[in-house]
Amino acid sequence: MSDLPPKRSIKRWLVTTNHKDVGILYMATSMFFLLFGGTLALLFRTHLWQSGGTGLLTNDQFYQSVSGHGLIMVFWFLSPIASGFANYFVPLQIGAKDLAFPRLNALSYWFYLFSGILMAISFFQGGSFSGGWTMYAPLNVPTYTPAMQAMTGGNSMVLGLVLFCISITMGTVNFLTTMHRSRAEGLGLWNMPMFSWSWLLTAWMMLFAFAALLAAVLLLSVDRLFLTQYFATDQGSSLLWAHIFWFFGHPEVYIVFFPALGIMFETFQTFTGRRLVGRKWVIIAMVLVAVQSFLVWMHHMFLSTINLPIKTLFMATTIGISLPFDLMVFALIYTMVKGRVRFTTPFLFSLGALVLFILGGITGVFLGAVVLDYEFRGTYWVVAHFHYVMVSGVTALMGGIYYWWPKLTGKMYSERLGKLNFAVYFIGFNLLYFPMFMAWETPRRVFHYGSGAQIYHQLATVGAFVFGASFLIMFFTLGKSLVSGPKAPDNPWTYSRTAEWAIPSPPPLENWPDRPSYASGKLEFVDDTATATDGGVAQEATGTAAATHEEEHADHASIWPLGIGIATFTFFLGLSGITPYFFSFVESHIHSGVGNFVTLDSAPAQNIIYPVLMVLGLAMLGVTLFQFGREQFTAPEMAVAERWPFGGISNEKLGVWVFLASDVVVFGAAIGAYVFMRIHMGWHDWHLASITEAGLFNTYVLLTSSFTVILAHVMAERENKKGLLGALSATVLLGLVFMGVKAFEYSSKFADGHYWFSGIEYSLYFVTTGLHALHVILGLLIALFMIYRVISIDAYLEDHMPVEYFGLYWHFVDIVWVFLFPLFYLM
Repeated sequence: MSDLPPKRSIKRWLVTTNHKDVGILYMATSMFFLLFGGTLALLFRTHLWQSGGTGLLTNDQFYQSVSGHGLIMVFWFLSPIASGFANYFVPLQIGAKDLAFPRLNALSYWFYLFSGILMAISFFQGGSFSGGWTMYAPLNVPTYTPAMQAMTGGNSMVLGLVLFCISITMGTVNFLTTMHRSRAEGLGLWNMPMFSWSWLLTAWMMLFAFAALLAAVLLLSVDRLFLTQYFATDQGSSLLWAHIFWFFGHPEVYIVFFPALGIMFETFQTFTGRRLVGRKWVIIAMVLVAVQSFLVWMHHMFLSTINLPIKTLFMATTIGISLPFDLMVFALIYTMVKGRVRFTTPFLFSLGALVLFILGGITGVFLGAVVLDYEFRGTYWVVAHFHYVMVSGVTALMGGIYYWWPKLTGKMYSERLGKLNFAVYFIGFNLLYFPMFMAWETPRRVFHYGSGAQIYHQLATVGAFVFGASFLIMFFTLGKSLVSGPKAPDNPWTYSRTAEWAIPSPPPLENWPDRPSYASGKLEFVDDTATATDGGVAQEATGTAAATHEEEHADHASIWPLGIGIATFTFFLGLSGITPYFFSFVESHIHSGVGNFVTLDSAPAQNIIYPVLMVLGLAMLGVTLFQFGREQFTAPEMAVAERWPFGGISNEKLGVWVFLASDVVVFGAAIGAYVFMRIHMGWHDWHLASITEAGLFNTYVLLTSSFTVILAHVMAERENKKGLLGALSATVLLGLVFMGVKAFEYSSKFADGHYWFSGIEYSLYFVTTGLHALHVILGLLIALFMIYRVISIDAYLEDHMPVEYFGLYWHFVDIVWVFLFPLFYLM
């Protein structure tokens, strides 16, 4: 499928892979989740009108509402709405026709949507997750879940997060490949627009931070579904979760805020008529923050048993990360001072975001000090500070909606309504959150508080409704604009500087009339078509080869990303309800085993629908992935582009490298969990009977398979079909041998009464080696598909690069085993 239906057709939005359409889908869907999360907030704020609650919600409903609100806003609203802006505008700003992998972009959106649907369904499965958005252990596992009927719903919430993390990984691979290899001629990294710069750094942070979160929620998933013991023991489980979660959690603050900061930079430049003061220093400061964001996570753990010298070190890194932000704040202020400010709606929202962020930063200083954190941690001071920082980002994102609305729709909006929207928003926000500083002694996530704090909670509840009304005003303003607003010029802002304002509003499907170029120092559109002279000899329009004119026509439609999304959703929904079956298995084997068991107190009801859905989803996934691989879809690379520092490799190869970088973090977290838990329980108190010979044999098998993959690449380069088939078949055979030996090991342990639920050491062994085995299985499926393609259409003989990409993945899987072998078999 390549032809794209018209925008008014529903089919268009089901099959599109165009970056602008995907961006609109992200933004529209994130707005739905904003309303969902906001409604939950209004519910529990109303319940907090008086101490002990008004009776609007039961105890568990209150905790579900608080937990759901936090999870929805952080994951399903804040990051995705920024992804929507980035999908739409980053390719336009850097001069690209689309993202590097359009179908992967569409798949990323569908995974996001279905992860949100899975989360929403959790509220109708007997109750959703109710352990807070940080999901602290051990309250995140069924053993310690107060309401057993909420187990399936809690599973759906966690699996929704797994699917969301996979979506984010796909998106980051796509953006990093695009931004490093598809910039317009002459557009160096230093000269990229500030919003694009902020998103580039956001994507790098997301790549590693969400990989850590993916590892955390995968471990939590196996605890909840299969009753392993990662977060249900007294062997450091709660600390393990905190370390992995906050390694993600603190970068997430900047992942949310950086796109908003980029919008602030763009709007400040546009509406002051002045280039950002200290632009290069601001970029350096942003890079420093992005790096430092992974070095401060333990300041969220000052109340834990971490020793004082370590806490002091992280207090210093926390202070250190604030310094680059000082530079950025002063750059914005000085840009206003040096320019001529025009108080439009987008600028007002950006200015409001700056004010709120300064207040959030100042109140955060208290939490960065160990002694003060002892007093404030777990109180409404943290709630207020957190929202002043995070929602300051939302404020700038609202400004971004108004700023780019004329480009998105080709319509102008009412400035009067826009300014009214800002006034109600700003008043409502401060009326909601500032009283929480006054009521700081109230424990967070608790609806009982001292009588002296009641007036502040009531003010906050009033503020919540005023704040909510501001979004209704925004929807009315934008809806009125869409229906009856005046036509917008291509560039309604006098001093806008970026490339998206140089094309019609809304932009055409292919973005550009000709190839965009900054080679002359300013944006120009170069016609690369050959022109004939009087003598009939073709001359090139520029010194650049006319290859762009000869590029293959790009496709913009595919049904298979949606199909894969539906199949994965079906499988995950089925997976959410299988815990009762494993509970029965545990109950029947627990007395025959050996070890320290931690299991459920009562048997949850089994429902045959869930296993059926799981099998159905797996079958659908196989079919849709197969068709996805077979589909002829053209997404040509830009023939002329800036590609530093990755000029010597293809888009696909860089994409594989970026994906493997995220997978390093996933396995790093799993191996780190092994090291952490083993040290905590005593390194030599580890009791795990391993079959060393089997592990050694499997090591030789995988190393040999790496050689056969290299041989396959050589055969493909030589266009030797029989040699390619033989080498790939040998790789598959060796992989099957590896899996057979692994099956023998597992069955031996089962025969001895040792299962994944028998204790923490067995949980670590089965889950870590199982995660590696899952990667082996995935590699085997890819290899079998490649064999099918070689047999059916002589694939990879003319273009041998896919064999090399598969080799990169397979070598990585082999390297991981080289680390696992000594950990589980020799130590």
